[in-house]
Amino acid sequence: MNRSTVLTSIMLTVALLSASFPAVSDEISEVNRLHRSGQTSQAMQRADQFLSTKPDDAPMRFLRGVMLADSQRGAEATDVFLKLTLDHPELAESHNNLAALHAAAGDYDKARSALEQALRANPNYATAHENLGDVYAMLASQAYSRAAKLDPGNSTLRPKIALVRELFTAKGGTSVPRVKALQ
Repeated sequence: MNRSTVLTSIMLTVALLSASFPAVSDEISEVNRLHRSGQTSQAMQRADQFLSTKPDDAPMRFLRGVMLADSQRGAEATDVFLKLTLDHPELAESHNNLAALHAAAGDYDKARSALEQALRANPNYATAHENLGDVYAMLASQAYSRAAKLDPGNSTLRPKIALVRELFTAKGGTSVPRVKALQ
């Protein structure tokens, strides 16, 4: 998924999350606009100010988590999305973003679990299905690599390891899957 597709998905998700809250929609749109235009510190200040009066607002909390993830503040973003999944388990996007952060940290078991939660919340969430496939492939790669260390003479493992690496190299120039977050 390229950057413009991700941004389109973000705007759609933020719009959907805020559609039932028209009064806050303008503030969310403004925070999102500031963030997309590179003014993330100002966007974060506005989000924090907004959340000081409406701490349970799911769309703004979601957007704040996205901004933290984009700012390479993974631990803080993970905390935001974890709390969102607990408070609003029906929001598949929060589970997906939590999975992306777990995958980025190399914790593919937690990523798998979060994606399964996303799919329970929304069985038709295509991005979560794709991400789950990527996570399963990475788990397979790790299992094949462990098996190769334990049984170096096993000639069937090298082609499998190479195939998984080729899959991810073809996807994005890296051997590590990029689990998509609505960033």
